[in-house]
Amino acid sequence: MYADNQSRRHFLGAAATAAAAFAGTQLGIAPSAHANAPAAPPTPPSSAPFGPIKQVNAGELNIGYIDEGPANGPVVLLLHGWPYDIHSYADVTPLLTQRGYRVIVPYLRGYGTTKFLSSDTFRNGQQAVLALDTIALMDALKIEKAIIAGFDWGSRTADIVAALWPQRCKALVSVSGYLIVNRVANMKPLSPKAELGWWYQYYFATERGRHGYDANRSEFGRLIWTIASPKWNFDDATYQRTAAAFDNPDHVDIVIHNYRWRLSLAEGDPKYDKLEDKLSEGPVITVPTITISSDFDGAAADGKAYAGKFSGKYAHKILNGIGHNVPQEAPKAFADAIIEVDSY
Repeated sequence: MYADNQSRRHFLGAAATAAAAFAGTQLGIAPSAHANAPAAPPTPPSSAPFGPIKQVNAGELNIGYIDEGPANGPVVLLLHGWPYDIHSYADVTPLLTQRGYRVIVPYLRGYGTTKFLSSDTFRNGQQAVLALDTIALMDALKIEKAIIAGFDWGSRTADIVAALWPQRCKALVSVSGYLIVNRVANMKPLSPKAELGWWYQYYFATERGRHGYDANRSEFGRLIWTIASPKWNFDDATYQRTAAAFDNPDHVDIVIHNYRWRLSLAEGDPKYDKLEDKLSEGPVITVPTITISSDFDGAAADGKAYAGKFSGKYAHKILNGIGHNVPQEAPKAFADAIIEVDSY
C-alpha cells in the first residue's frame, strides 16, 4: 500500500494518534477521556462451536447465516458491521439461546459466504438495500417479527428496519444510537479534529484507496479494530477468524460503494429513491429500543443527541472501557440489553 517503510511508519503513527478521534467516526464527536487507559487482557476466541453456516436465497442474494437455538423460540436477528463479521456475536449467541431465543446471524452482502445470485446485479452498498436484504432474509426464513440488534453498519440497518417496517421489528438494540444517513446533512463539515476520524472514508473516495483496500484488506481491518477499540487486546486467532470473511469476491465493491454513497460520490439504485427520501427525513423509531454507547462514542456517549428519535419505550446504556465492537468486547452486556428490551 505504501511507497516505502518510512511512509508506512508515518501512516501508522498518525493512525495511532488518531485513535481517540476515530471514536467520532459515526457521529463526528470528541475523543473519549478513557483513550489512554491500560489494555485489557487478550480475549481468546469463543470455545463454543459457532455454526454450521446455512445458506438461503433471499432477494438478490444467497445469504450465509447462523441459526441457533430452539426453532420455535422468539427470534433475535444480529447484524454486524465493517470491518467485522458474524463472529462479533460468537459469545452473545449462546447467552441468548440458553434463554430460549432463536438467534439468526447473517453475513451482510459482500462478507463471508453471502453471494449475489446474478453476476449482473449492481454491487450496491447504500443503506436502504442493506435493510431490504434483512427483510428478504426474514421472508425467506418465514420470520414475521424479530428483535433486531446491531452495531456499526448493523445498527444503521436495524434502525432502518425499525423505522420503515416496524411491524417486522419487535424491539431494537442499537449501538451508537440513531445512525440513519441523511446525505444532504452528511455534507456539513465537522471540526478538523472530528474530520480526522473519517480518514478512511476519504481514502476510499480515491481509486488509490480502492486498490489499497483490495490489496491490504486484512491489514486494513486489523488497523481499524485497533483504532476503534484501543483497550480491546484481541489475539491474532480472533482477528483472523473474522478477516476470512473479507475474502468475499464482492467485499471491496460493497465497502467502497457504501462509503462513497454516504459522501454523495456514488449514486445508489434509482429504484430505492423513495425509500432514501423517507430516510432523509429522519423518521422516528416507534418500537421499544435500547441504545448503547461506549468509549467509541466519546462526547455523544450520553445519547442525548438522538434520544428524541425514539418515541416508544426507551432506555440508554453507557459501557465504559469498551470500544466499538460492543457485542464481542462486552457480550453479556449486549445480550442483557436484548433480554431487557424484550420485556418492554
